[in-house]
Amino acid sequence: MIHKKAHERIKEKEDEGVRCTKDVRMSYSEAAEEILKRLSTEQKIWLMSGNIDWYQLGPEKLAYSMTGENHYNVRPLLAGGIEEEGVPAMGFCDGPRGVVCGNGQSTCFPVTVMRGATFDTELEEEIGRAIGREVRAFGGNLFAGVCVNLPYHPGWGRSQETYGEESFALGAMGAALVRGVQEEDVIACVKHYAFNSMENARFRVDISCDARTEQEVFLPHFKDCVDAGAACVMTSYNRYKGVCAGHNRYLLRQILKKEWGFDGFTMSDFNYGVLDTVEAANGGQDMEMLMTHFYGDNLLRAVQAGFVKEEVVDEAALRIIRTLLAFEDGHREYGESVIGCREHRELSRRCAEEGITLLKNDGMLPLDQEAVRTLAVIGPVADVDITGDLGSSRVRPAYVVTILEAVRTYRGVQVLYADGSDLEYAKEIAGKADAVVLAVGYSPSDEGEYVTTKKSENYTGSDGGDRGDRLGLHESDRILVHEISAVNSRTAVVLVGGGMIMMTEWIHEPAAVMMAYYPGQEGGTAVAEVLFGEVNPSGKLPFVVPYRTADLPKVDWFADDQYYEYYHGYTRLEKLGIEPLFPYGFGLSYTTFACSDLMASVEDGKLTAACRVKNTGTRAGSEVVQLYVGFSGSAVDRPVKQLFGFMRVTLAPGEETEAVITCPLEKLCWYNPVSRLWELEEMNYEICLGSSSDSKDLLKTELWICGGQAKGGF
Repeated sequence: MIHKKAHERIKEKEDEGVRCTKDVRMSYSEAAEEILKRLSTEQKIWLMSGNIDWYQLGPEKLAYSMTGENHYNVRPLLAGGIEEEGVPAMGFCDGPRGVVCGNGQSTCFPVTVMRGATFDTELEEEIGRAIGREVRAFGGNLFAGVCVNLPYHPGWGRSQETYGEESFALGAMGAALVRGVQEEDVIACVKHYAFNSMENARFRVDISCDARTEQEVFLPHFKDCVDAGAACVMTSYNRYKGVCAGHNRYLLRQILKKEWGFDGFTMSDFNYGVLDTVEAANGGQDMEMLMTHFYGDNLLRAVQAGFVKEEVVDEAALRIIRTLLAFEDGHREYGESVIGCREHRELSRRCAEEGITLLKNDGMLPLDQEAVRTLAVIGPVADVDITGDLGSSRVRPAYVVTILEAVRTYRGVQVLYADGSDLEYAKEIAGKADAVVLAVGYSPSDEGEYVTTKKSENYTGSDGGDRGDRLGLHESDRILVHEISAVNSRTAVVLVGGGMIMMTEWIHEPAAVMMAYYPGQEGGTAVAEVLFGEVNPSGKLPFVVPYRTADLPKVDWFADDQYYEYYHGYTRLEKLGIEPLFPYGFGLSYTTFACSDLMASVEDGKLTAACRVKNTGTRAGSEVVQLYVGFSGSAVDRPVKQLFGFMRVTLAPGEETEAVITCPLEKLCWYNPVSRLWELEEMNYEICLGSSSDSKDLLKTELWICGGQAKGGF
């Protein structure tokens, strides 16, 4: 029976439109403690252990269960659960571009990096609610798809699974997804905590960095998700300063649970996220997933021998019970009809429409259907599934609309097609056409989740791995761009891929270039809509595009040890005084916008910046106004400027509005590694508002802000 106090708190939060926040969950503590008192040590450990037993199942059967027709996570993966005590099992559903469960049912949304390109937290929260509904319809209660790892280098193979290179944006978008998922009574699991930015060496690499890099660069976005109420955190495979992240007492007990006040439970990444029973339990790992290998009987023996105290098991079990009770008590229920429903598919399409990023346009786009009677569609990714990686994030929708299929729906336009493998034929049809759409880029064989041959027999994954320094187009694609652009001056290049693509060698050749990322099951539709002007492009780059790969941080992609420096991405280029090819936050439109009348103030512990935004063009469109704060007066080494807010505004031609962006002053603090305090310097800060991180695109003013300090956060 659930405690009366918990019901009262749930009702209060329902009235406020918020469910399963931290204070709601904490109201279940008394009920959870009552259950805990009745449990044996064996039952408590059962709650901490995945329901697949390694010793009984064995690697051969496990491999079969995770491949083929009964693919990985075809249904929710269970852990714990004690029915007679009213404790439900944890039902795990992977992500992040939708629910991995099912076979030809789930909605496949654009990959996370494309959702980052929308800079639309309201849309991301809406996507979270849709995903939450589908998780519940599959019978699950946890979505492990809030991926907020920071790509230290764009060569990381799983950059597609996160929102981009900027910590503030990672935190804001991740927090929005947390809120949306948990509004549907589904536990949001944030991953992979922490310092996971390499794929090929993820099972062994030991990451290190200095204290400021740790606190200011790699951890803030995780804290933002915890502050938003995330009820679960998944640890990463890598080591941090010599200790496996799944065992890391400093990360789990000190930072996450003590300093951040996290009330939920942690779980290991699957199969290899726990490597030692005693170290993991004592380090703060609450749940071993996918299988019971180091927990289960091994953990019971460790408790009986005194290597792990009973209180450690009690704490973990309490966290698990309390969280599950809070999310299961009177939870929302959905039938299978919501899975892949029309509403969710339309949401996927809308996200792709908002995320497509126009990078170059010499007047070619949008295509005029009256003038373009013959259109050549060329390229190896023009008529293939462009939804992303085939590893643990793979979603199987009922259909995928390719770019070619979508373009062919436009009446009155004759479409000629070539996949590009026959260069002469491709040039022939390009020469006949009024315009060319050239679709090039990447596939799952180029980038994505990676598993070594040694471990692949009991793990799911694709063969992509890290791109490393292979950041440009394939040679065959570069030849296509060069040859087709030479044959037809009206060539638009559509880039498909999960992260930054180098363009220096060929960007001057085509008339137009757009980044389509991996745009989900309705991605082809969205690309065609933007090409023909039915949708005005409004996406912004969630990463910087440099001229040279040499300007990026150095990474050994097969290293045993890797050091992360303080600067990466656009902050690195700005600090070194290097101009990028395209700045962070850049994206063109078919209309124009003007920002004016910048004002900035501080009140009640918040920075507020505002400006007027006007659509000065002839089409309706959306602009993303971005807030950057500069630190030129700082007494310590800090970035030239950093993103600290953004706002998406949609305006009709000639329409004008005020964009107001607020940011807590605590976000402007730097971490003092000597005092272990967050400090706000008393000085003039440069306040910048505009359409990208490029100084030419920003309004600027200065604002004096008084300083201060606080332990563990300002």
